[in-house]
Amino acid sequence: MKTINISTLENRLKTLESYIPHSKSIDVTISKAAVAWHIDHSLKVINAVVISMKSSDPTLFRNNFSFLGKLFFKLGFFPRGKAKAPKYVKPPEVILDSAIIIQLAEARKHIKEIKELNENAYFRHPIFGHIQKKRVIRFIDIHTNHHLKIIKSILKK
Repeated sequence: MKTINISTLENRLKTLESYIPHSKSIDVTISKAAVAWHIDHSLKVINAVVISMKSSDPTLFRNNFSFLGKLFFKLGFFPRGKAKAPKYVKPPEVILDSAIIIQLAEARKHIKEIKELNENAYFRHPIFGHIQKKRVIRFIDIHTNHHLKIIKSILKK
């Protein structure tokens, strides 16, 4: 499995940030959502994951990582259009660039905090089960890259 580190995630954030000027762009043949939705959602996931891990009780961690999680982590990508975002990481109807910038700053702070977490700090993924510190960087990388690829596809046309 490819080793991912904090600087890789910081680079993903820089790439997300570079697409803010294109936030209103949309191509419904690629995605029903505009670029802003993908940026906002990606940042909400990063922030929610780290906040959840920070408040988790490491003694309650269970190594119940699902077969699908192992498969997608091995492949290094998530298929398009197969999962629905949980309500708490869905962007609002109107996405302001200023809100994206605030979330971006939070995500940068949160990514740096990952290395300080207990090895068994975790968050519960609805499909993959508990994802602890050793897997979370990979999860964030794959998830963010999934949305970056969609953004790139939207902007190609």
